Amino acid sequence: MIIDDVHRGIKKNKKRKRVGRGPGSGHGKTSTRGHNGYGSRSGSSRRTSFEGGQTPLALRVAKRGFNNKQFAKKVAVVNVSALEQAFESGAEITPEILAAKGLAKGRFDQVKILGNGDLSKKFSVAAHLFSQSAEEKIQAAGGTVSRILS
Repeated sequence: MIIDDVHRGIKKNKKRKRVGRGPGSGHGKTSTRGHNGYGSRSGSSRRTSFEGGQTPLALRVAKRGFNNKQFAKKVAVVNVSALEQAFESGAEITPEILAAKGLAKGRFDQVKILGNGDLSKKFSVAAHLFSQSAEEKIQAAGGTVSRILS
């Protein structure tokens, strides 16, 4: 392989194709439009979804069905490591306080406490859901866990 040959023939600014400028240009007579047909006429253009007469994908795909996602409860997750950093020992933690501190972001229906990280402070945590490891870590640190029913 010749290193010099790698970039040979590559131009940053390609010259535009000048059509209809006589037979010497190579793009004269029909100006690259071919002979007859729709594409040779002025004003011809294709729809974005046109697939050459084949039934377009948008018409082939089924447009019915149902999904329960819009009715599902939105769950905000908070790790015990985040509680460790954000709160002092002996703090009482509720979903409203978590939202105010910015730990439970966005709109949510429920808060779930997950057990990622270490916990050395004592908290009384009230939330809708707890992972098993989070519950064990909170209780091992001397804290209390209470579930909110909703």
